[in-house]
Amino acid sequence: MECGDRVALVTGAGGGIGAATARALAREGARVVLADFDARAGTTVAEEIIAAGGAAVFRRVDVTSEEEVDALVGFAVEEFGRLDLAHNNAGVLHPAQAFEELPMQQWDRSMNVNARAVALCVRAEARHMLAHGGGAIVNTASGAGLGAAPDLSAYVASKHAVVGLTRSAAVEYARRGIRVNAVAPGTVDTGMVAGMSPQQRDELNALMPLGRMARPEEVAEVVVFLLSERASYVNGAIVAVDGGASAHA
Repeated sequence: MECGDRVALVTGAGGGIGAATARALAREGARVVLADFDARAGTTVAEEIIAAGGAAVFRRVDVTSEEEVDALVGFAVEEFGRLDLAHNNAGVLHPAQAFEELPMQQWDRSMNVNARAVALCVRAEARHMLAHGGGAIVNTASGAGLGAAPDLSAYVASKHAVVGLTRSAAVEYARRGIRVNAVAPGTVDTGMVAGMSPQQRDELNALMPLGRMARPEEVAEVVVFLLSERASYVNGAIVAVDGGASAHA
């Protein structure tokens, strides 16, 4: 995938799609900076990568903090000399709830983690990349950023914001050496659905055109492709990785 000798930053790297992306990038030869609020989970993934022969380092970060995000990019550059690739993946999903009953703190948390944090990361990453020859960025949006989902209004709004930011940044930076794309996963078998009962999982799988949820690794492979030079003419794309759910809708 031509990610060798590149330095990559992955947020939300302690589990799910982020962890799978960090592992995949390391297998392709990238030196990876893993970031997550959960220090134990992030450190574990970094140690797994190192044990497998890869180069990785972990830093705990609150991605909603401008100061911490700026420091994270500085840390990546201090550790490995530069920053070439970034996957802005950290996110939260609030419990399903009718909008008229939704506490505004849930709205604020969704917008802060899912949208503000991505904006902070893209801005900090772009500042370095613009000064050092460019790079590639992939944001994690969602199938919910392509349409609607009852009782998930805050999540849907935050992921629509990621889609809009991705497209705007892609156009703004296109002639300045930075490509910006996003993946829009459908339902992925991660910690966000870990609390479901077997019956709920079966019901959810039955709704999927392929008959099952995605594995995190399946989304990660698309992220790595978009970050690689093989996707050199892909810019501003929102790639649905949902087994056909958006097409079916």
